[in-house]
Amino acid sequence: METIRIKYFSDKITPLAYVPGKSDWIDLRAAEDVEMKAGEFRLIPLGVAMQLPKGYEAHVVPRSSTFRSFGILQTNHFGIIDESYCGDDDQWYFPAYAVRDTRICRNDRICQFRIMEHQPAIRFEATEHLEGENRGGFGSTGIR
Repeated sequence: METIRIKYFSDKITPLAYVPGKSDWIDLRAAEDVEMKAGEFRLIPLGVAMQLPKGYEAHVVPRSSTFRSFGILQTNHFGIIDESYCGDDDQWYFPAYAVRDTRICRNDRICQFRIMEHQPAIRFEATEHLEGENRGGFGSTGIR
């Protein structure tokens, strides 16, 4: 089991917890009260900095209820935080764009993360033919 050192910037947010058997995504919370007007962008502090193990990165995404509950979108759609972002002042933030006027309270769960190993080194090989089944469509539906 990996150990991750974490620094909290607020004692008013619930400490992070990994819940075995439920999900391998860990909720992150707003570290302060935030009010946003429709069309406004804001970096919402998450109240944590971490020292990830060498060779790992964190993938940060909104929770499934974030848009419905708060009317905000994560502007980069998928955040990557690598192990080099690990200093005392390297607090994590959620880059939010509000589509409606909204209020987010300190300790509200607004996003989630998981720790992943870096992609291994790969090489690409050009070919004239692939051996998989030809689904002839777009994405998983096979419909254009």
